Amino acid sequence: MNLLIVSATVKEIKPLLKMLTLKNDLGGRLKTYYYNNKEIDVLITGVGMTATAFWLGKMLSDRYDVVLNLGVCGSFRREIGIGEVVNVVSDLFSDLGTENGEEFLDVFEMDLIDENEFPFNNGKLTNDFKNDVSNSLKTVHGITVNTVHGNEKSIKKTIDLLAKSECMPDVESMEGAAFFYACMSEGIPCLQIRAVSNYVERRNKENWNIPLAIEALNEKVLEIINSKL
Repeated sequence: MNLLIVSATVKEIKPLLKMLTLKNDLGGRLKTYYYNNKEIDVLITGVGMTATAFWLGKMLSDRYDVVLNLGVCGSFRREIGIGEVVNVVSDLFSDLGTENGEEFLDVFEMDLIDENEFPFNNGKLTNDFKNDVSNSLKTVHGITVNTVHGNEKSIKKTIDLLAKSECMPDVESMEGAAFFYACMSEGIPCLQIRAVSNYVERRNKENWNIPLAIEALNEKVLEIINSKL
């Protein structure tokens, strides 16, 4: 099985990397590891949609069997605990569009892209790939942003806008939709697994727990790697 693990930063998967044996440093962002007789490529894309799309575009021509996107996220929902690991089953580019006075029009409302043009489904990127471990996780709907929310007004505006289109988000990241877009465009099975490091609220780092989220994420990822993908 050809497995590719994708993360925006080394920090988010550092505990996992300590469990793997380095086989080949291919230079820059890509390294190959061994784990339990499995060969695993690890790609560190850098933060954001542009970096994720660019580096995945270069890599996916190698035809991996499964690609995993791992990272932390912010949660809009308080019932999802800090440190909880979730399976993001849909994602969208929430700030891709135009302002129209007080309104925001996404690219589908602007008639620039049909909302069901492949790989979109009603304007979202919906992932139906699963395995036994991912099935055990809470499923959530994500949005991908260039600017992480940290202001009450912008948070309310985003929630109100997405509620009108019945796309209420559970979590947000800076890479998820770009990851889904690349993998789905190539027809490669993928999972986006994240752990909640903070709630989407006025920016307050004292309320964050990134170490807890990273620890929980990496423990769950080992389960996924050891399972049948």
